[in-house]
Amino acid sequence: MIVYNTTFHIHKDIVDECLEYLKNSYIPKASESGILYSPYLRRILDSRNEEGESFSVQFYTRDIDSLNEWVRKEGGALQQDLIGRYKEKIAGFSTLLEDIELPK
Repeated sequence: MIVYNTTFHIHKDIVDECLEYLKNSYIPKASESGILYSPYLRRILDSRNEEGESFSVQFYTRDIDSLNEWVRKEGGALQQDLIGRYKEKIAGFSTLLEDIELPK
């Protein structure tokens, strides 16, 4: 199983507003097609500083090909909307993770 993780650093002036946007718009839109599912929004506890805070948005996806399809068809526009809305007050990067089964 693939986890698509995007870490956002959000300027202190827009943290509350941006979290509301992530919860009520960004995450629902990203999940709409079903390619990304089981979303999580997590605060990164050791990232707080005088400039802002960092958060992780995670989704599961079936495979990398499905994720690439989502990025091409939907994700790019969604990211551009986020950047257009918050400009230099938000920065982010994405990583791909793979679940590893543990013995029972």
